[in-house]
Amino acid sequence: MTNRDARPPSGTVTWQAAWARRIARQGLETPGGTPAGVTGAMLGAHAQVMSAAELSVALRVGGGATRADVRAALWQERTLVKTYGPRGTVHLLPAADLPLWTGALSAIPAGGPVMPDGVRMTPEQTDEVVAAIRDALGDGQALTVDELTDAITARTGSWAGDRVMEAFQDKWPRWRQATHTAAHRGVLAFGPVRGRRVTYTSPDVTPLPGPAALEEVVLRYLRAYGPSTPQWFARWLAAPKGWAARLFAEQAAAGRITEVVCDDGPAWVAAGDTAFDAGSGPRGVRLLPYFDAYTIAAQPRERLFPGAAWDRALAGGQAGNYPVVLVDGTVSGVWHQRRSGRRVTVTVEPVGPALASPAAREELAAQAERVGEVLEGRAELVVGEVTVGPHA
Repeated sequence: MTNRDARPPSGTVTWQAAWARRIARQGLETPGGTPAGVTGAMLGAHAQVMSAAELSVALRVGGGATRADVRAALWQERTLVKTYGPRGTVHLLPAADLPLWTGALSAIPAGGPVMPDGVRMTPEQTDEVVAAIRDALGDGQALTVDELTDAITARTGSWAGDRVMEAFQDKWPRWRQATHTAAHRGVLAFGPVRGRRVTYTSPDVTPLPGPAALEEVVLRYLRAYGPSTPQWFARWLAAPKGWAARLFAEQAAAGRITEVVCDDGPAWVAAGDTAFDAGSGPRGVRLLPYFDAYTIAAQPRERLFPGAAWDRALAGGQAGNYPVVLVDGTVSGVWHQRRSGRRVTVTVEPVGPALASPAAREELAAQAERVGEVLEGRAELVVGEVTVGPHA
């Protein structure tokens, strides 16, 4: 653990100043904008838990925005797309940015094989499945998994539908190992839920060339979450560290990124984006839901989760499994919400003394009220132990 109280050398970018800038650019200081705009500033909203994504986005939109506004942007206005984004996890991304994201994600080196022999598809079979998905989802089709399986096997052969993939005490058809690839090639995204069944549709986009797309993603990442390092960038993308180091070196050699000195050593920002307010740090209380983009991306993690927060608010070192309370930029508690009719009970468990003052409790109550508003309910704040486990 690093010493948060050590005085940094003159000219050093303090992490307090970095957090203040990040929070401002995330729309967490002064909410405002559209669902697509704030989602772009976040570099995507993690949507494995859809209600958490809706909360992440609406809190940043402000102005009384609710989950209904996020759903409208996704399903009616189509300014958002639900697809596989960074780390291969489900994200909301701005529709306008989808060529950028598909180009960049397709260019990240793949790791070793994750499927065993006899299950794993060959590169040629993967290409065949992706082509079948493109054809099946043409003309705005939205198909369930079973419908898409039938459509794929009709175009490729029965092998693509063999139920050989272990998944949640079940077996999935072989073709589903290509869903991420199909999404990253711009031929598959999530469609509206039909009853309780997931559907897939085609966003019909052409990915940007990989090198140009990666260059832009690096710059956007550093503007949103810089200063940062290649190692932190790799962790955020679930990409190889050596590849990220080479990518940063290329961007530095081209003059697109600049090294700065931080409390713990050198890190990188986008070229020309070196202004930080050295005399300020983030202020205020904020409730961030499961897998909020800020919680996932902000580094260094040991400073974001200081002291007892490290053990209480992380799950084996992984951020996002608990909704967190930020006080003046650092994690100072966990929380959980439970709905009963229109009542939304927001239970907050403080970690340390940061929430003890009357002013902090007043801000906390206002944040809980805003959570209830986003969820189209009436909030009831309870300060006490959060008894549910991670990702509950």
